[in-house]
Amino acid sequence: MNYNWDWLIFFRASVTGEGYYWEMVLRGSGWTVGISLLSWFIALALGTVAGVARTLPNKPTRWLATVYVHCFRNTPLLVQLFLWYFVVPELLPVRWGDAVKQMNPTLNQFLTVVVALTLYTAAKAAEQVRAGIESVPKSQTQAALSVGLTRAAVYRYVLLPQAFRIVIPPMTSDFLNVFKNSAVALTIGLMELTGQSRQISEFSAQPFEAFVMATLIYMVVTYCVILLMRWIEKRSRVPGLLGA
Repeated sequence: MNYNWDWLIFFRASVTGEGYYWEMVLRGSGWTVGISLLSWFIALALGTVAGVARTLPNKPTRWLATVYVHCFRNTPLLVQLFLWYFVVPELLPVRWGDAVKQMNPTLNQFLTVVVALTLYTAAKAAEQVRAGIESVPKSQTQAALSVGLTRAAVYRYVLLPQAFRIVIPPMTSDFLNVFKNSAVALTIGLMELTGQSRQISEFSAQPFEAFVMATLIYMVVTYCVILLMRWIEKRSRVPGLLGA
């Protein structure tokens, strides 16, 4: 059976009354970008804290950070999302759980996805920050402490600036993964780009056009991320380090 391509489908009104199909694609793209950017920036901050904690001399702090990283890094994101959305509200005190359940559904779904994606991504970012810190020669830490810097100052002025320059390339990959991983939002009802594409496919009976369009948008967004991270890497590169 031959498939009848029809790219003009995006300029037709949705059968559900949600506007034109291109508007559905635009709304879905907005959710995808919003979820991804917010999750990444929070995850970067949280991952930095956890990564630093994993290198501190205090054993309880290191242990807690290690437990967090292993728990969130080694379980599927989809499982974590379901736990946050379906299980956690039932474990909260009754008044809190009821407040979560009575929240605006879209807001509830959005916040749940952001929390799940943030904690999952932060665990991976923490390992990269830890590896970057540990790659800096220990003699620099010893020298900084010997001249009177506090340990907090050593991390702020000596270790982290060098560590971030080292881990920017692998962090680019994680940044890209955040955009792709945001597609799990459709499993709890949030209609981001993949979810809207599926709806368009079902409503219009033109699945190829819907998912090809989604693929192209993902490719454009991720390529923009690659260009941005390459620019940051070039601007932050230390002469003589990593082949600069």
